[in-house]
Amino acid sequence: MLAIKVGAQAVTAHSAALDADVLWFCVPDGAILGVASEVALRLATRAAVSRATSKKKDKFRNRSRSEIRFAFHSSGALSSHEIDALRKIGIAVGSVHPLMTFVAGAHPVLTDVPFAIEGDDAAKRMGRRIVRALGGESFSLPTTRKAAYHAWATLTSPLLLAFLATLEEVAGAAGLTREDARRKSLPIIRQTLANYSRLGPAQSFSGPLIRGDVATVAKHLAVLKKNPGSHEVYLALAKAALRGLPVKNRKALKRLLGDSG
Repeated sequence: MLAIKVGAQAVTAHSAALDADVLWFCVPDGAILGVASEVALRLATRAAVSRATSKKKDKFRNRSRSEIRFAFHSSGALSSHEIDALRKIGIAVGSVHPLMTFVAGAHPVLTDVPFAIEGDDAAKRMGRRIVRALGGESFSLPTTRKAAYHAWATLTSPLLLAFLATLEEVAGAAGLTREDARRKSLPIIRQTLANYSRLGPAQSFSGPLIRGDVATVAKHLAVLKKNPGSHEVYLALAKAALRGLPVKNRKALKRLLGDSG
């Protein structure tokens, strides 16, 4: 169905020509290793057949590695080792992950979007070329940092949405519908993001914690006890503020929040 929408032809690992310079796996994380291994086996088999039928060594030498020179996957959490099977047959491999959210019904532009690139040097060079052509900005990421990178990426959008969903729940306790909560929250959210972009987190911080208003925070916690999920989120974020943002009455707030850190 997707192939039809974009005017492409759907093929399988067995039916694909596999004659492009670049092979890019855009499949779920759990499928990358298996699909890459399957493709590597097919390429190795094709090379073996070429060797058996070739009459000229030079001809075989040009074809034995297949036409594919580079292979990528787009997982944010997994490294290029997932496609080691292709590396072993002479293909430069890497991972290229856009720090962007993609959901049905939305069509984000890739201009200025950062792409994390990791893998073989030759693959990284090719990855940077592709990212530039897409209008994005690339940065290198050590293989050992992929999990931490993806945790950061998950906080930037999916878990931010989890917070916003919690925001709607709390607004419900104030008598607003979820739709009203979204509409009325957007101006302050937009301004907060603008402040964060221009000033950084510390100078953008406001509210009862920066004032050290223990009594108000206590009222918040009391009303949120009726909704354990929201109460848990509030506590976690308030404790995070104590760790990394300017607050007054820190000791009193720690006692109130039960933060022993």
